Amino acid sequence: MKNSHEYTLSLKWLGNEQSANHREDRIYEIKIEGKPLLKGSSDTPFFGDPELYNPEDLLLSALSSCHMMSFLYLCRKAGIGVKSYSDNPIGILQLNNDGSGRFESVTLKPKIELVDLSKEDEIELLHQKAGKLCFIANSVNFPIYYQ
Repeated sequence: MKNSHEYTLSLKWLGNEQSANHREDRIYEIKIEGKPLLKGSSDTPFFGDPELYNPEDLLLSALSSCHMMSFLYLCRKAGIGVKSYSDNPIGILQLNNDGSGRFESVTLKPKIELVDLSKEDEIELLHQKAGKLCFIANSVNFPIYYQ
């Protein structure tokens, strides 16, 4: 197996400086070969379009889905069947007076239904292992909690 993987995309700003509407100024699109086009904007407090994905949404989505994939991988490896998995994560973004900011934390709230209920006592340990295995979690500099 390869030790290094490269990911690429094409990002294009769709706004223009003459736009009278800040919301139009904040729109972009992401093209990834072989995948549907993704339109995004900044978040609403930052003059963005509330109907489009924003970078904060995408970061939270990346963390949640990466954790899920890592968890499911570990379950399969351990022979634990999963009936369903859902998550409702919460990310806390702290803004500074100078306009900068950062995520303070993310709390993942996965709900899992196992095929064999006698294996439920193993879920917590598998979540801990998944948190250490997840590529995205290993790439961020804020705590990730599990409820």
